[in-house]
Parts: sequence; C-alpha cells; structure tokens
Amino acid sequence: MKKGFTLWFTGLPSSGKTTIAKKLKEKMESNGNKVVLLDGDTVREFVNNKDFSKEGRLKHLEYIIMFSKILNDNGIAVLCSFVSPYKITREKGKEVVDEFYEVYVKCSIDECISRDVKGLYKKALSGEIKGFTGIDAPYEESDNPDFIVETDKYNLEECVNLLWKGNYDS
Repeated sequence: MKKGFTLWFTGLPSSGKTTIAKKLKEKMESNGNKVVLLDGDTVREFVNNKDFSKEGRLKHLEYIIMFSKILNDNGIAVLCSFVSPYKITREKGKEVVDEFYEVYVKCSIDECISRDVKGLYKKALSGEIKGFTGIDAPYEESDNPDFIVETDKYNLEECVNLLWKGNYDS
C-alpha cells in the first residue's frame, strides 16, 4: 500500500486556507485519490476544544499531527487547514509525519479583514475577542515553507494549480 502525505495549510484567519484545501480536495478525489480534509473550525467543534491559549493550541495541533500520520500510514492524503500560528507546530509536523508539506497561505491583514465573513476581526479589533491571531496574538511566518500561495495576488484556481503541479498522488 502506498503511504499518504500531509499538506499543512497555515496562515492568518480568512487568508483562504480552507477554500484552497476544499478545491484541491475535489481535484484530488476526481483523480482517484483518497483524501481527508481536517479544518480548524470543524475539528475544534467535533472534539469540543475551546482552549485558545498558546499551550492549548499547541496540544490541539499536536493531536492533529498524530492523526494525520495515522491516516497517511493508511494510504490517505490529508489536507490540514489550521491557522497554526507557531513555527514549533509546523516543525513538529515535519518531524513526525514522513511526507509533510507546509503550505503558507500568505495574505495581507487588510485583505483578511475585508474577507472576514464571521466578523471575528471586527470583534478582535473592538476588544470583544482577546488573543486573536494577527491582532493581539502573534502569527509566526514560516522560514521555509514548501509552498507559498499568495491569495491576495492570485485567484483560487491559480493557487490550487500551483499546488496541483506538485504532482501529489496518494
């Protein structure tokens, strides 16, 4: 059995991580690949984890990394869409998962704010939400991501095609 791989989408909230991952998943599945998408919102809801402290985020993402490895070992490609604001998380992914590829979804904070359909940036800017990544909590940009997709410069299809050209087949 062929092993899977993990594409780890990281970037500011509303940068386009999940949108790109969903579109790429569709393309991969239409090509016969077994693919699972793990998204920050749905996974947190499923496991009922509301701890957004630094320690809580690190522990939560460590579980996601281990789950990704298990799926990969069973021949499944995993697309992970998480803000994952700390470099240490992404470094841990590279240590644990055999084929771990970091996708930095780069987008200006102004563009992320303008895309904010949930109104979270507005709440963070008004002080209603504390510890929001990009406003009053840090986002540590990657030093050496495997891919950079700039969603404020390129459209969805262009971003997906950049990743597709990586010839990822599970």
